Amino acid sequence: MDTIEMNRKAVWTLQQWDPFHIGENAYETETADVVAYLQNIDHPSELAKRIQAIYEHSFEEWIPLEKCVDISYKLIALKYEMKCII
Repeated sequence: MDTIEMNRKAVWTLQQWDPFHIGENAYETETADVVAYLQNIDHPSELAKRIQAIYEHSFEEWIPLEKCVDISYKLIALKYEMKCII
């Protein structure tokens, strides 16, 4: 699997997350930003802080860091799974 496939799976994972319960297609910009950061971040806590900041900036609502850590672990695991398959 390549980077495109990893990105596709990361996008799907983020869409399913739907932190504000407004519909999975409401986060296109935020999803793109998170996937871009995922390329260069390997630590779940660092990615979680980025996710929190991205969504807070866009929606002016705060997501508890624990929820961001949960999704960041899923994304980092996906990233490493894809690297192992390559």
